[in-house]
Amino acid sequence: MSLSLPADPPRSRSLTDVLAQTIAALTGASDWFAPAESAIVFVVDGLGAHNLAARRGHARFLGSVGGRRDVARTVFPSTTAAALTSLLTGTDPGAHGIAGYRLRIPGTDIVSNQLHGWETDGLDPRAWQRRTPLLETHAASGGDAFVVSRPGYTRTGFTEATLRGARFHPSDDLDERISLAADLSARHPGSITYLYAPELDTAGHRDGWESDRWTDALERVDAAASRLAGLVSPRTGVVLTADHGMVDVPAHKHVLLRDGDALLDDVTLVGGEPRLLHLYTAEGRMDAVARRWVGSEGARAWVLTRDEAVAAGLFGAVDADVLPRIGDVVVAARGRFAYYDDREPDKRPQRMIGQHGSLTDEERTVPLLRWGAFA
Repeated sequence: MSLSLPADPPRSRSLTDVLAQTIAALTGASDWFAPAESAIVFVVDGLGAHNLAARRGHARFLGSVGGRRDVARTVFPSTTAAALTSLLTGTDPGAHGIAGYRLRIPGTDIVSNQLHGWETDGLDPRAWQRRTPLLETHAASGGDAFVVSRPGYTRTGFTEATLRGARFHPSDDLDERISLAADLSARHPGSITYLYAPELDTAGHRDGWESDRWTDALERVDAAASRLAGLVSPRTGVVLTADHGMVDVPAHKHVLLRDGDALLDDVTLVGGEPRLLHLYTAEGRMDAVARRWVGSEGARAWVLTRDEAVAAGLFGAVDADVLPRIGDVVVAARGRFAYYDDREPDKRPQRMIGQHGSLTDEERTVPLLRWGAFA
């Protein structure tokens, strides 16, 4: 099939390199950042660079420490599980294996949620995620590594897979997380602290990034970032980034896949998420399914066979063990469309307005802002 995919800008910086470069700054070896005595990576889940630019008047501090060129490119799929794992391991999804939101466990009919399925589907955090977390490496070399995040994430399988080696400091309150991160960086020279804020993403999924609720959440994030800047030492480097951006998808742009739909012919399992489907097909039917989807959905989605997606480098270099996790056919939504398997009894996902996962600039361009020693 003829492919015309969005291209990353020349010399664009990758989210995959952000944590590695931050840790390198602790020894003066970073190509991106100035040397720092300690460092904080502040991840604001769901804060796309385009979203931030459109609401710049509500984020005056963040606007003051960076401009339109202070950005990075997140991975494909532009979804939290894949992107955070790439940030935290310094590798692409094709290497670490978290190549989507919901993936088939090879040799089974289980399509496992990559954020929440560890405890229910028997995934081994030290084997399914196939690369050593950077925080574990830093701690093993004698450095201090900390995670400041919500209590609910303390002992999850995803945390074990991506953040092991770091000491976890939980708080439900964003302002308290800010204080914890600043205190840890001040008391532990040579440390790296991963500071995580999911509040903005939650607001976006529920009400859309163009909603008042999202804007209110952005203002709280901006105030928290400004407060962090006032608390940290000038010798502490701070970088703020995100895992993905977001687009709003209205209900009339939902494509509902139902029993009897020709698009589901020869499709045995549906994985991924509404903006990026992984379709697992009957044996020998991959090309037929791909042709059917191109004919029907080519105007509102990029449709690729697994071989085409791998050859295009969308997942980075793909290890042999990761290959069967990827759908036989990959469907990445264009514009403001989203695909739902309407046969699923749980309709709550269809009520989410803010979406991500696909290839658009809005979903894949994220801020890369810095202050303190990194200014």
